[in-house]
Amino acid sequence: MALIRLLLCAVLLLPALAGAAGEVREFDDPVTEQRYRDLTATLRCPKCENQAIDDSNSPIAGDMRDRVYAQLQDGRSDKEILDFMVARFGDYVLYNPRLEGRTLLLWGLPIGLVLVGLIVVVVLVRLHRHRSARRLSDEERARLDDLINRERTE
Repeated sequence: MALIRLLLCAVLLLPALAGAAGEVREFDDPVTEQRYRDLTATLRCPKCENQAIDDSNSPIAGDMRDRVYAQLQDGRSDKEILDFMVARFGDYVLYNPRLEGRTLLLWGLPIGLVLVGLIVVVVLVRLHRHRSARRLSDEERARLDDLINRERTE
């Protein structure tokens, strides 16, 4: 009987314990809540490799979630929040780096390498065609004329 009471208490307390483990955030409207979810899903945890702050358990990710929530409550825009996070933690926190002078090489290098490769292929093909279409020497011309004349007479 005591075991049943203990199990019943555990079952009743389980939802309360689960809610205490996760962060509970209250929002004024669903739009702000969705912005919070979007921002925490797009920000990368600096401690965890390739994990968004919304599903990271590290203390720094919790701090970042707190800051996002506080800034949303202050009425800041998504851009202002992202700018703050980049200024505080660096470009690494963005899954998609911004197109700036520093990242232009990162974005443009693959395209540039493909273009250089295409140019090299075109030049090599043209050189190969030019080599195979060279002029005949006088000896080769005479031999070809001889073969043509021999074919005509037969």
